[in-house]
Amino acid sequence: MGESRAMSSASAAPSESWPWPPAIRASAALHVAAIGAGALVPGAMPWAIGAVVLNHVLITGAGLTPRSSLLGPNVTRLPEAAGVRREVAITIDDGPEPDVTPRVLDLLDAHGQRATFFCIAERVLAQPALAREIVARGHSIQNHTARHRHNFSFLGPRGFASEIARAQDILTDITGQRPTCFRAPAGLRNPFLEPVLHRLGLSLVSWTRRGFDTREGDPAKVMARLAHRLQARDILLLHDGNAARTPEGTPVLLDVLPFLLERLRADGLSAVTLPEGLKP
Repeated sequence: MGESRAMSSASAAPSESWPWPPAIRASAALHVAAIGAGALVPGAMPWAIGAVVLNHVLITGAGLTPRSSLLGPNVTRLPEAAGVRREVAITIDDGPEPDVTPRVLDLLDAHGQRATFFCIAERVLAQPALAREIVARGHSIQNHTARHRHNFSFLGPRGFASEIARAQDILTDITGQRPTCFRAPAGLRNPFLEPVLHRLGLSLVSWTRRGFDTREGDPAKVMARLAHRLQARDILLLHDGNAARTPEGTPVLLDVLPFLLERLRADGLSAVTLPEGLKP
């Protein structure tokens, strides 16, 4: 259900009214009911407080679960049409990284595959030529915030709007293409994020599976996580920025990617950019 809503939002134009998710509507209704019960029903106050606290725990848990759709649409897999086309999406976060990204581009070119780079806008600002090369070589750059703040999930509406809109402007100015997809740092968020994304015309995209390659330096373990039940429509997460290193000192992505691309070829799968894969 959440996935189907996310698919429709991927191509939807932004509008003034935000379609509140059922979980948020239920949360608002619970708060109103708790206030009313606490004020009007003798002895109900402890129960009302408990219900509100439990609700906040659940909402917080949803924000700490990157693939959850309780707080709004969240693309975790490509649409069914991509399955018919035998497509997957390789997404690469936290770059561009001048010592890693050019080698990633060469590997992708050598295998005739495409990827989506969720870039940190300030890194794009520092490496504009590299960002333009990503796009020129047929890949996509999408919004991964301006600064990749560690406290991103604690921001309110103004903080979200400032961080994401600034990234949109930087990425658009440098690449000439306005992002349509957004990924939060570590995938963490709160209920204030989705209205901002809706207003900016962005779709939240998480992943089907990830390699945990920012902390795992063993390429075999990273590859095993990505390849487990690999199939069409999957969205895979790797990192060119903040990548863990192998015992030999190589960014683990560079050792994993050749095996992943060969696995896609063997399975008859094609890696496409998110804008391509999200087409109905």
